[in-house]
Amino acid sequence: MFDEKIMELELAGRTLKVSTGKISRQSSGAIVIQYGDTVLLSTANRSKEARKGADFFPLTVDYIEKFYSTGKFPGGFNKREGRPSTNATLVARLIDRPIRPMFPDGFNYDVHIVNTVLSYDEINTPDYLGIIGSSLALMISDIPFLGPVAGVTVGYKNGEFILNPSPKELEESELDLSVAGTKEAVNMVEAGAKELDEETMLKAIMFAHENIKKICEFQEEFAKLYGKENIEFEKPEVLSLVKNFIDTNGYERLQQAVLTTGKKNREEAVDSLEEELMERFTQENYPDVPEEELPEDIILEFKNYYHDLMKKLVREAILYHKHRVDGRTTTEIRPLDAQINVLPIPHGSALFTRGETQSLAITTLGTKEDEQLIDDLEKEYYKKFYLHYNFPPYSVGEVGRMGSPGRRELGHGSLAERALRYVIPTEEEFPYTIRVVSEITESNGSSSQASICGGSLSLMAAGVPIKEHVAGIAMGLIKEGEEFTVLTDIMGLEDHLGDMDFKVAGTKSGITALQMDIKITGITEEIMRIALNQAHQARLEILELMNNTISKPAELKSNVPRIQQITIPKDKIAVLIGPAGKNIKGIIDQTGSTVDITDDGLVSVFAKDAETLEKTLKLIDSYVKEVEYGEVYEGRVVSIMKFGAFMEILPGKEGLLHISEISPERVEKVEDVLSVGDVFKVRVISMEGGKISLSKKKV
Repeated sequence: MFDEKIMELELAGRTLKVSTGKISRQSSGAIVIQYGDTVLLSTANRSKEARKGADFFPLTVDYIEKFYSTGKFPGGFNKREGRPSTNATLVARLIDRPIRPMFPDGFNYDVHIVNTVLSYDEINTPDYLGIIGSSLALMISDIPFLGPVAGVTVGYKNGEFILNPSPKELEESELDLSVAGTKEAVNMVEAGAKELDEETMLKAIMFAHENIKKICEFQEEFAKLYGKENIEFEKPEVLSLVKNFIDTNGYERLQQAVLTTGKKNREEAVDSLEEELMERFTQENYPDVPEEELPEDIILEFKNYYHDLMKKLVREAILYHKHRVDGRTTTEIRPLDAQINVLPIPHGSALFTRGETQSLAITTLGTKEDEQLIDDLEKEYYKKFYLHYNFPPYSVGEVGRMGSPGRRELGHGSLAERALRYVIPTEEEFPYTIRVVSEITESNGSSSQASICGGSLSLMAAGVPIKEHVAGIAMGLIKEGEEFTVLTDIMGLEDHLGDMDFKVAGTKSGITALQMDIKITGITEEIMRIALNQAHQARLEILELMNNTISKPAELKSNVPRIQQITIPKDKIAVLIGPAGKNIKGIIDQTGSTVDITDDGLVSVFAKDAETLEKTLKLIDSYVKEVEYGEVYEGRVVSIMKFGAFMEILPGKEGLLHISEISPERVEKVEDVLSVGDVFKVRVISMEGGKISLSKKKV
């Protein structure tokens, strides 16, 4: 019934197994990929017809996590997988990025790639398998694809690189690196690192690429045996009528328009010239045709060629004349500005501006109750530090829908969070939950890197004892044949028309995060080395400005919750909690504080202010401290006898106040001078045989 084809490859001491012909046989390309006990189904399909007039490649990549893959039930009322988790969205982006540049120009069919996690052993992560599976599914399909591409992860510990480390190994690693590429070059990098130097990072990338080559050769062999013939498609040709008109009438004027200073002014100059040329073109070539009846394909072709010419002019100016549209040199950073405490109430705030890109970053400090719950395939856990990135349409002067964050916002936020994570203090050093929000208020490229800089400033302004500042910079590339130019601090137009977006973040000591995306098939080690070195110099320049703004953590604001941790003996935990939680609930009710107790006796107190914190600590202390001889305590009369009164001097600790110790004067009847509920100070005068004797007159 099945004609299953199987091949295997030994990789990092484990077997990588791929098969086709058994599952999802109606897909154009379907691969079941297994590594250890992790199994992923990757499928590739296309639309029947090309999308006419598309000025982008209509590729969709989905990554689907199934809880049954780990033997777990989904959470929630319906007990069914819902919208993709943040992690699933980020992995989908990770797979998309190296695949997208590998389709031929002019191929405009809708392509849908779906990666479904069927089994997960919690050792071999499915993310890089998704890159391999997607590539191989495309390779054996009828979809034109310039692959293969492959992906691996790399760890670094004790001076050694680890290929495809497990999540446990990554916890102990100085590096968490994902790399994808072809046999010839690297085309995607994603990394978090504990302040690694540029040379070690580059060696890690090239170590990854050596293994990527093997996987690509493996895919080629499989596709040669079992692949389908690709469909034929027509690459649209530019009408000579359109090309000649724009070249003759608009070439030199467009050269000047793209060099207009300022993003908005430049866009207006380019757009108004396009409108003028379009109007002249239609008047000369279609004089009797109403505007609304003009051929759509001609209008679209005009717009596409105009855009292509603009791209060509900008790239040539940079590549051959080292002339950027805003007049900067290739290594120059846009004007910088950094301010802190720009908002009165938030715990920490900063405004970081680089050219026409601006991040308003806000830090909020909270209690353990504010930690973010993460429930993914591996485990359920809490995050004490997280960063949210928002990109409203007004940041680029446009109108649009405001709603839940999209893939781009989640990806940018994840990158900024990763860059800052390695300087965040441990829970023992700083027991607050930390949330950073980056509001992008202006954007002309590199907004994620502005978020890193603004986030670092706001953390220090909030009083978070981060190890040192983190800054980020985005590098670009213009490449034609063997000629190339690496650009420092790319603006939006250079990102849009260029070949690379290489983001590097770190401290003065080393790199903490890296992300590289390219639009060509790959880049060389030489280009990456130049980009890393230029980024290093730029990062130091930005860090100098940031340290001049604030170089050490500020004092906590008065409205920040007060937190203190104390350790109590383990045998006192039950006493503090009390029967059915009576004691600890009483403390919480009296103070409004949050009290967290661990099994090893660590007590964390979260109070609204210093006064409440002190009150809470005193109440806790009253339950856990021992009665000491000679000490004075504030006691409460709980019962009266003929011979004296019993008083509670600490929770659960009672002593006898004998009638003779009530007053220097003779007391005939205890009830004449004392009543149940009276509160006053007494001294411990005896502790014999577990019995406590008290005196009021000796206070």
